[in-house]
Amino acid sequence: MATVTSSAESRLDPRRWWALGALVASMLVLGFDMTILNVALPTIAADLGASTGQQQWMADAYIVVFAALMLPAGLLGDRFGRRRMLIGGLGVFLAASLVGALASDVTWVVVARALMGVGGAFVMPLAMSVLPSLFPRDEQTRAIGMISAASALGMPLGPIIGGWLLNHFWWGSVFVLNVPMVAIGITACLFLLPESRDPAAPKVDTVSTALTTLGLGSLIYAIIEGPGRGWSDALVVGGFAAAVVLLTGLVLRERRGTRPMLDLSLLAHRGFLSNALAATLGMFVLAGVLFLLPQYLQAVLGTDALGTGVRIVPLMGGMLLAARLAQPLVVRFGARSVVSAALVVLAFAAFLGARTTVDSGYGFTALWLSIAGVGVAFAMIPAMGGAMAALDKDQAGRGSGLLSTVRQTGSALGVALLGALVAGAYTDRLSTAGLTGPAAETARDSVTGAHVVAARLGDHALAASANSAYVHGMDLALVVIGVVALAAALLSAALMPGRVLPVGLSSSAAEVAPISADA
Repeated sequence: MATVTSSAESRLDPRRWWALGALVASMLVLGFDMTILNVALPTIAADLGASTGQQQWMADAYIVVFAALMLPAGLLGDRFGRRRMLIGGLGVFLAASLVGALASDVTWVVVARALMGVGGAFVMPLAMSVLPSLFPRDEQTRAIGMISAASALGMPLGPIIGGWLLNHFWWGSVFVLNVPMVAIGITACLFLLPESRDPAAPKVDTVSTALTTLGLGSLIYAIIEGPGRGWSDALVVGGFAAAVVLLTGLVLRERRGTRPMLDLSLLAHRGFLSNALAATLGMFVLAGVLFLLPQYLQAVLGTDALGTGVRIVPLMGGMLLAARLAQPLVVRFGARSVVSAALVVLAFAAFLGARTTVDSGYGFTALWLSIAGVGVAFAMIPAMGGAMAALDKDQAGRGSGLLSTVRQTGSALGVALLGALVAGAYTDRLSTAGLTGPAAETARDSVTGAHVVAARLGDHALAASANSAYVHGMDLALVVIGVVALAAALLSAALMPGRVLPVGLSSSAAEVAPISADA
């Protein structure tokens, strides 16, 4: 049983709402960072000469580290003090944001993003776990809802705020934005949060944590580096081999452990597995599209950073609309019907988007983006509720941790796989005739690099070729999304339980959870 060092009187301290406000500000920052960097990537690529693969690392470094450390971070908080570890996580996040803002090359941006993943992995679970030491039971639901809503709100605001900052300041400003808000969170935690811990909490499994981090990192490395180095390159093949060995070792260790960090036996529950796959596919699509789309909007359509942020809103708008309507539909038709239909809608949106040409314009993009947002949210929200409903109450904690981890893995794979597909197709289609070695290499690195070279040389043919090549690659990625979504729809219809979920499983928390920062 948890031992809480704060007294009952301190829980009812009126300052608890100020503490909650600081936690909300911190969670808003995590929401921003789910989407704000995507808008900045083309600008960073142009300034630092980042290739498509390097841009993928900027996005994925955060996700991979977050996915690997979220569960052990929660356990460390339980054992050594949730307040202490939350402050530590916020401190790491703040320091990493400063590193990102001051970075002068791609490597330091990637390092900063990885360190932000470390901090975020502590902040997300511990911001929730400190609430029982602040609020009585009848106020906890409201507090949880406010924190969840803050992280969910940050996602649609991130591209807009990031675009405005990029139009007025340098790209490092998207990192500086975090600093004052996180500093407020640290100060509030120092003076307003009581300490709480659970001495009976299990020890952190450092071996499993290392296997998860290195295995997932090796897999992502091989996928991202494949198009540039070649799929037969020794480092790429070695990355895949290392991933197989490390992840196999993780599975064997978790299956044999008495208290596994990741309870993989839960995947034997058909209802949990099918719903988890649907929720993970949603994150795969969301992360992949958010990575690819800003480059299309800025390089091909020529919009500025703020215009790009605004033009991503239809995707988020479709998701928020579906989040409000998902529960009534699940109650009426059942999760299986809603999730299967939503995946078909997502497939339709992807196949529609795959008809994009260089001359399509934004109106067509807004149409398929809106439909895709509806499909993603209608699939993810009931699937998350269905996954948890498939488990017994004593399995809920382990199920939630496993579900969060596989969803984060889906995000990382979305950026890596779809980005690699686009990078390979772009390089194959791009015409660099007449360019010297360095100029041709820069143009092949990314569509942004091609436009930089074209502007410097006045080469309109190169810009046109780059636009055509990138759109071709994006269309291929959308076809893959459509095929995978259709396959997932068939699996969902065949494997998901047909019962209607209880109303209480969705409500406010489920509406925002799939689009919150832990998603």
